[in-house]
Amino acid sequence: MQTELSKKLGVEHAIFGFTPFPAVAAAISRAGGFGVLGAVRYTAPDDLKRDLDWIEAHVDGKPYGLDVVMPAKKVEGVTEADVEAMIPEGHRQFVNDTLAKYGVPELAEGEVSGWRITGWMEQVARNQLDVAFDYPIKLLANALGSPPVDVVERAHDRGVLVAALAGSARHARKHQEGGIDIVVAQGYEAGGHTGEIASMVLTPEVVDAVSPLPVLAAGGIGSGRQIAAALALGAQGVWLGSLWLTTTEAELPSPKLIEKLLAAESGDTVRSRALTGKPARQLRTEWTDAWDDPTGPGTLPMPLQGLLVAEAVSRIQKYEVEPLLGTPVGQIVGRMNSERSVQAVFDDLTRGFERAVDRVNRIAGRSGQ
Repeated sequence: MQTELSKKLGVEHAIFGFTPFPAVAAAISRAGGFGVLGAVRYTAPDDLKRDLDWIEAHVDGKPYGLDVVMPAKKVEGVTEADVEAMIPEGHRQFVNDTLAKYGVPELAEGEVSGWRITGWMEQVARNQLDVAFDYPIKLLANALGSPPVDVVERAHDRGVLVAALAGSARHARKHQEGGIDIVVAQGYEAGGHTGEIASMVLTPEVVDAVSPLPVLAAGGIGSGRQIAAALALGAQGVWLGSLWLTTTEAELPSPKLIEKLLAAESGDTVRSRALTGKPARQLRTEWTDAWDDPTGPGTLPMPLQGLLVAEAVSRIQKYEVEPLLGTPVGQIVGRMNSERSVQAVFDDLTRGFERAVDRVNRIAGRSGQ
């Protein structure tokens, strides 16, 4: 399953796996794909360094990359405290009332929230890059589109390719103009932040818009047949995220959350602003319903919403409050119905891809007779 891009990066299969878990990223690369570690939750540079050290020791010399969350324009001098001060008291009260309604206990005295999205902040993200560029990463991806120009230049000076996610052909063209090397066309079905266009429509539109720039297809892909379809649409690989959440190497914080993912069907997700303030596909829960209810206060813009709900999400996860317990995940969750190793997932993907290609070849051969 090789393309021009996968050959350039030295990987056996054109499968790019995004994950917040170092063990999953390393296993993806060892299996012949390209593991990409999500950095958004690393607020301390030493923590990121620790996990990159671990990946280096367990990746068997295979290539891997890093995914950050950076705004395209520099935003300097804004602290987390400055942003916290912008959160209305009414929204804080809504959080407290919702948690009280479901009997969610407080964190222990002195216990710090383990879930806090601050990686979007200029200085936090740049600190992550200061660490990452000391390692032999081969790819830097940005979930918020094109990173600042100086970051792109810094990556290129080190021989690191830069990728950016796009939800429309217009966004993809902006990435191309900004010097990006790879566009990830992320469809509406994907987990996390998405646009409004489904993958089957988006992928060929983006391929045509930025040709000859390589495109990775993302969203709704969880089988070899779907990978074959993505490549047939012109993509040079696929970008998979949700599929790894139920692998044995993943480190989800709650056994009950794993059970919910394994039991979920493709219709059990919702695109909601409840988590970060931007539309993000996630499991539908009574928490997302509360925020999406028109009688409530409504969500705040990014990054205010993420900071507002950080401690609440930590409490929900720690105490496994099932009605509120969720996570970002795509519609492909309907196929995630068993815990398997990363290698087992890869074996299934590659076998399915081969069967799909063989089937198309047989059809093409008969139709040409």
